[in-house]
Amino acid sequence: MRPTLMLFLLLSMGANAAAIPSHVRDLRQGLERADQALAERNFEVAFQEYQRHAASNGLAQFSLGLMERGGWGRLPDPAAACRWFGRAAHASIPAAQQFYGDCNAQGIGMPVDGQAAVKWYQAAVDGGLVAAACAAGELYIAGRSVAKDVPRGLALCTLTAQAQSTPAMMALANYYREGSAVPQNLGLARFWYEQAAERHVLEAQFQLGVMQSEGVGGDADPQKARFWLEHAAGEGYAPAYLATAIVYANAPLDPQTGALTPQDLAKVYMWNSAAKSAPHTRQQLAEIERIEHLVLAVMPAQWQPALDRRVAEHLAAFSRPEANRR
Repeated sequence: MRPTLMLFLLLSMGANAAAIPSHVRDLRQGLERADQALAERNFEVAFQEYQRHAASNGLAQFSLGLMERGGWGRLPDPAAACRWFGRAAHASIPAAQQFYGDCNAQGIGMPVDGQAAVKWYQAAVDGGLVAAACAAGELYIAGRSVAKDVPRGLALCTLTAQAQSTPAMMALANYYREGSAVPQNLGLARFWYEQAAERHVLEAQFQLGVMQSEGVGGDADPQKARFWLEHAAGEGYAPAYLATAIVYANAPLDPQTGALTPQDLAKVYMWNSAAKSAPHTRQQLAEIERIEHLVLAVMPAQWQPALDRRVAEHLAAFSRPEANRR
């Protein structure tokens, strides 16, 4: 995906143009050449143009911070990024305020200061960036640079998730599934994964599908599990490949033949083949090899060339740098 400033701001503000404060939208005037250069990946020109306006334009300062942090046309420099984010934060750019909160929380180019981080996260929330509240919540849950307060942290993240922030939904789901920082609650984990899955978060679709297939956090639901796992796999989320092959391998048998339907057998072969391209543990590799051996023993050999082409096309589509994976 091409880096564009307004796309980043839209994603930060929940993809709602109306949520971007008017003063931020107004600051775009005069930055057209810089924004165009950034969209065209002409990073040298973009950097020079943003620098030209940085003395008085908080959005230009924020853009320079993004370029320093992301290493766009230069080596990444987190400390320089935080200096720019700090200037933009004082200019009331909400996304910069959240990032400057991160700088304070992590001690990037400055001493760790949890209270300052919380202050900047709150400023971002006040500016319309609701997701920043969960960033503060995570500090309280971990007791990192602020006094540990799990109920307060969970409340902040829950309010953020209820305001449709998918990062907060994922944070809550992971906390409740892992059960280390907060009491484990697999039902709530499954609920928040489902909320994020419905909002197109591929990791959530994968985690939800696994929980539904195994009956974790609620009743087993093989049909829904297959739907979510294959959706994530179809969008190039590699961890879902093997899990999708497994749910198809466990699909109901054809009552007339006592075997998998041809469609399900082909799906097992394709997703298992795709799984070979993904990072895997030794145990997963053994499972991939076992499934392949079983499938090849029953699948007609003439199917293989066409199915291999479909797998290759899928993998090629998601190996391109511009492929958009969540």
